[in-house]
Amino acid sequence: MRYDLIIANGTVATAADVFKADIGIRDGRIVQIGGEMDDATRVIDATGRYVLPGGIDSHVHIAQPSGPGIVMADDFDSATRAAAFGGNTTVMPFCLQERGQSLAATFRDYREKAKGAHVDFGFHMIVTDPTPQVLGQELPALIAEGQRSVKVFMTYEAMRLDDAGILATMEVARRHGAKVMVHCENEDVIAFLAARAAEAGDIAPRAHATTRPVAAEREATHRALTLAEVVDVPIVIVHVSNGAAIDEIARARARGVNITAETCPQYLVLQADDLERDNWEGAKFVCSPPPRDMVEQQNCWRGIQTGLFDLFSSDHCPFRYEDDQGKRNPAGLRSFRHIPNGIPGIETRLPILFSEGVMKGRIDLTRFVALTSTNHARTYDMYPRKGTIAIGADADITIWDPQIRRTIRHAELHDAADYSPYEGFEVTGWPETVILRGILIVEGGTMTARAIGTEVPRGGS
Repeated sequence: MRYDLIIANGTVATAADVFKADIGIRDGRIVQIGGEMDDATRVIDATGRYVLPGGIDSHVHIAQPSGPGIVMADDFDSATRAAAFGGNTTVMPFCLQERGQSLAATFRDYREKAKGAHVDFGFHMIVTDPTPQVLGQELPALIAEGQRSVKVFMTYEAMRLDDAGILATMEVARRHGAKVMVHCENEDVIAFLAARAAEAGDIAPRAHATTRPVAAEREATHRALTLAEVVDVPIVIVHVSNGAAIDEIARARARGVNITAETCPQYLVLQADDLERDNWEGAKFVCSPPPRDMVEQQNCWRGIQTGLFDLFSSDHCPFRYEDDQGKRNPAGLRSFRHIPNGIPGIETRLPILFSEGVMKGRIDLTRFVALTSTNHARTYDMYPRKGTIAIGADADITIWDPQIRRTIRHAELHDAADYSPYEGFEVTGWPETVILRGILIVEGGTMTARAIGTEVPRGGS
């Protein structure tokens, strides 16, 4: 039996086990694990390396409309190139329906943007205008073709839905078999506090954090969980930043609510104090929810270690800093309210969790794989084709050097932003080889294949 590729002598990890085995790959799939293998077009010696499923980043924003005069830094070429260098083989960006637009037409147009991606991809749909046409025809049809995840916002005036709109969207999702992702922050609380800050002349980036307090996230989390409980729909609470929201999730789970919970690197290693940096550099850290403090960092680590969190995503949402269409746009230089919300992080997500989690003994390797790959595939209907090392699965594999030490420098990253919020952060461990469906796409610090990313069927086959 001839193989296209054999990965030999590595330590393999899945979400369930860690073991020594060679892996045989043919026609883009894993066809053998362990046993005798000696006839292959190529053999990679992974001695001293970890062999892991390719990362799945199921919460990224790419080429997304961002308001008048604001342009997101990354298109699919640059974002997915960065994703690959960071050990990811699948990403899931959001298709944003702007108010007044057809959801179906928006989705078709957005799908076109993904052509030329360097890694595989799936989509989530953001519903901002739940008209009878959208809820009665367009959303059910999209779910039927496999688009099984819908996001709604409880903040951002141009995007948020009221409770009635959320309930109506949840009901359609439940009836047709989709999950609902929710951004949980109370917009009325935020607007009230922002107006008060403006009256006091408190307009610098730090005010972004003080006007989006834990209480605004906790209340919205409780409300989103309550609405999901009423409708009986599976819900994903995204980018959780604090212990109070974690406690709401735990209580709702105890009541039987079907919840998937997600957190992100910024809530483990950044702090609200970063928004106080001089010369408006605090704008580099403006994202929502904002980074909190060391106590909340520990609460988020607790959620990772106890199993409360299912997903670890980047929430990659890149804007350039030195750009009048980015963080330092004219209005953004006058008030924090106009600084685009979001930070880049698609390439650094995995190394940060590997270094801070696995190498510092906070989590084991199986938990790392679950949080960064397997649970994403399970949650969004791509498992077992994606998210694991198993016979029949796509040969999406990363080979990690667990001992290499690197300092994160944006000059060495591959997104199209002009900074990293993690600049200067030291990590141990980095993915050195990335394989997508049996094809080496990153090796030795170089992209070694043309853009071969394709849309992943959302059915698990």
